[in-house]
Amino acid sequence: MINIPRGTKDVLPSESYKWQQAEALARKVCSLYNVREIRTPAFEHTELFLRSIGDDTDVVGKEMYTFEDKGGRSITLKPEETAPVARSYVENSLESETLPLKMFYFSPVFRYERPAAGRLREHHQFGVEFYGGAGAEYDFEVISLAYDFLTRFGITSLGLRINSIGCPDCRKAYNKALREFAAAHKSELCETCHTRLETNPLRILDCKVPSCKEIVAGAPSILDYICDDCKAHMERLKTLLTAANIPFEVDSGIVRGLDYYTKTVFEFVTDALGAQGTVCGGGRYDGLVESVGGKPTPCVGFGMGLERLILLKEAIGSPFAPAERVKVMVINQSPEYADDAISLTVRLRRAGVRADCDNTGRSLKAQFKFADKQCAEYVAVIGESEKKSGTYTVKRLSDGSAETCPADRITEYFSGR
Repeated sequence: MINIPRGTKDVLPSESYKWQQAEALARKVCSLYNVREIRTPAFEHTELFLRSIGDDTDVVGKEMYTFEDKGGRSITLKPEETAPVARSYVENSLESETLPLKMFYFSPVFRYERPAAGRLREHHQFGVEFYGGAGAEYDFEVISLAYDFLTRFGITSLGLRINSIGCPDCRKAYNKALREFAAAHKSELCETCHTRLETNPLRILDCKVPSCKEIVAGAPSILDYICDDCKAHMERLKTLLTAANIPFEVDSGIVRGLDYYTKTVFEFVTDALGAQGTVCGGGRYDGLVESVGGKPTPCVGFGMGLERLILLKEAIGSPFAPAERVKVMVINQSPEYADDAISLTVRLRRAGVRADCDNTGRSLKAQFKFADKQCAEYVAVIGESEKKSGTYTVKRLSDGSAETCPADRITEYFSGR
């Protein structure tokens, strides 16, 4: 037997309705915010991620699935969706559309990391990307959309944490202060942070090594170094969140794990799955489009993993709506009426009724058992007496009640239920 690769998971028919509900709700909320869908390929040229994410990040350095194709080109299965959307924005000249341009996506992403609950090597993300809005109002809209989706999905055990990591100008002073602080503790930092100290000291704050986390807890706060414009941006966001009754706290330790972030960064976190983890993360990345060859364009967005979201909903006991059931199972009393059962099933489906029938030659009793296992609401029985009378016997499986329905009224009978 060939087994599924480690770090991947099948979504079985008995579970897929949960995904469908999450995706349907996400589409509904995005529609309320006038956000339209974008889809990008599963793989991109490796250079895209090297230029946008940063070659000293964990994603690029340790987690990407990169290979050489038959044409000798370096190709990477996308580890995140923000850079591919930026590439598409530039390549397809989407700046010619009326801005701001609001987009959402569902996408598989691939990262080679240790599998854990809700964290797989192939997982699926729902996210949004707003292009062309520089004000904190768009940071607020993105956070508000995520908040509305999560709360409507029944996820209430959440904390919103926000921070500003400044712009390239004010970050220079902070990087200098952080380097000085980290250099004094260099012997206590992990080897990876030794490299980060030289290339991008801000990444030290995002290190997951426990000893490094203890050290950086005493690091200077970036909020003490951001410029007046970045401070005003942060204050405006806080005002909007407060007015919308979206609870939050400022956490100067949030920097996110990718190099393209500027100004606002945020996370929705929970401890419902054990150790505190991030359910949704995002922020602003005003330099991203320029880094992939486009004109300077302000951008803000978020991403959240659907696997983790579904696990969280189950962990806190928030119920999913029941999966859609078969409305009616058409049953034949003997094989000679099998074609009549198929014909009726076709009529019902074309009338918009969820219908099915058995085509394996089961006995009458076995067909009833099959209908019960499929959780059908009704069965419509056709046999000799029904053919002669021009009616169908209809039974409700929940209570066993039965009645007859004229053959020419059968679609109306079920369409109204």
